Amino acid sequence: MTDVALTGAKGRMGSLIIDEIRSSPDLKLVAAIDIIGIGDRVLGDVCVSDARDVQRVLRESRPDVLIDFTVPSAALENIHAAADTGVALVVGTTGFSEEQLSIIEEMIKSAGIAAVISPNFSLGVNVFWKLVEMAARSLSDYDVEVIEAHHRKKKDAPSGTAMRTVEILSRSLGIEDVRHGREGMCERGREIGVHAVRAGDIVGDHTVLFAGPGERIEIKHQAHSRSAFARGALRAARWVVKAPPGIHSMEEVLASS
Repeated sequence: MTDVALTGAKGRMGSLIIDEIRSSPDLKLVAAIDIIGIGDRVLGDVCVSDARDVQRVLRESRPDVLIDFTVPSAALENIHAAADTGVALVVGTTGFSEEQLSIIEEMIKSAGIAAVISPNFSLGVNVFWKLVEMAARSLSDYDVEVIEAHHRKKKDAPSGTAMRTVEILSRSLGIEDVRHGREGMCERGREIGVHAVRAGDIVGDHTVLFAGPGERIEIKHQAHSRSAFARGALRAARWVVKAPPGIHSMEEVLASS
């Protein structure tokens, strides 16, 4: 049995994760944490605790793993609390700055805990990244564009998934120039173009377009439901409690489980 604490418990992802835990006999929710709905019963005897008391809640509930789907500022506090209490981590929060990522890395390293940090926990997206890398190595002289679309309430742009895609392309193609959108007179050079769409209730679409002489190839992933992310996060939670200290990727989870 893996005991799970969850921050962002009243959010969209938090609610889906709780639903998945409800139907998973090997998982037990021992703490639900948020800034809203404090006192609400979410599963069994577990009620929502105040996010301001996250460290106390972790010490009292003694989870094996903390799953965090919040916002960068809150996630930093939650990761710090997990590090202080020796709790393994699964972090799906996106939009961290480079400085915040460095702080997170140092906290996890100093605490000697294991963490899986990924901008996207769906199995399909992780296959999508492998396909993108494979195509980039074979189409190194083609123009490449990354297009992502999400619901109108998503705050960070481009998405964490899109930026991980850009990292893969940059590494595979040896291209450092990344252009976010275009306007006016701007002749295309050897660059990676990135475009973000925010509209309606789109769950998450990601497309990489490779265009060369007389042809183009598009590699696309479309999320129809956030439940795919919830299932992937719980797969990571099962895995990370037995993982060695350090920051791990979802690719490692899928390769060994």
